[in-house]
Amino acid sequence: MPDQPAADPAVDPAALRRLLPPDPTGVPLDDDQLLAMIDPGDRAEPRLRVNFVSTLDGSSTVDGLSGSLGGPADKRVFDLLRRVSDVVVVGAGTVRDEGYGPMRLDDASVAWRRGRGLTDHPVFALVSATLRLDPGSAVFRDAPVRPVVLTTDQADPEARRALEGVADVVACGRDRVDPRLLREALVARGLRQLHCEGGPTLFGDLVAADEVDELFLTHSPTLEGGVGPRIARSTSGDAPGLRELELAHVLVAGDLLLTRHVRRRAPRA
Repeated sequence: MPDQPAADPAVDPAALRRLLPPDPTGVPLDDDQLLAMIDPGDRAEPRLRVNFVSTLDGSSTVDGLSGSLGGPADKRVFDLLRRVSDVVVVGAGTVRDEGYGPMRLDDASVAWRRGRGLTDHPVFALVSATLRLDPGSAVFRDAPVRPVVLTTDQADPEARRALEGVADVVACGRDRVDPRLLREALVARGLRQLHCEGGPTLFGDLVAADEVDELFLTHSPTLEGGVGPRIARSTSGDAPGLRELELAHVLVAGDLLLTRHVRRRAPRA
């Protein structure tokens, strides 16, 4: 990647500085430095990461959408997390609400991935128990890699047949998508670096099943008032208790804080 001029964090909303581990220089990070901080390293070890943005009072959305909370710096990290992933996992409701298109990376990300022997683009995995997905949408029609749809045994057979023409449809549970089976199904396809972009219900189910290895959380310097949903809510009925994570890094861009927390445990197969 060519050298990038050092951005002035006072005027560039995408400029990120490192607070933890401490960086006495205070110089904004370029993409190579950011990638060194988030690259999974050992790609053979399965890892499930989740990325969210939240207001300071805990809302994951404003007027039902999350896009206005993050800003350019959050978008930078969002794009780089996709760059290092084998598969991007998103709940169908979030795909609809946030207006997702096909999982297609920019030219710089494609070049970076090719240089490391990866496919040009990550696989797009959509999670839907009901299969309320349009097989004619751009998500499927313009996909650079055939998507995967993760569903249930009891999903509508007609909807499944329609989607099988444009995606690999995989059942991961009888009447609800089981997070453990979801993870196993993707890893079995060689997709070991899993990155989840929401929504809150999927994240809550992953937490309940203790499948989250890392959380990238952007703290928007805003207050929403308690109307919107929190970043995780489980429908499984499980009471998982607290999951302890360690703070790995803290980045700052203006008043925006971007954190990474890691769950330390023995390597998983």
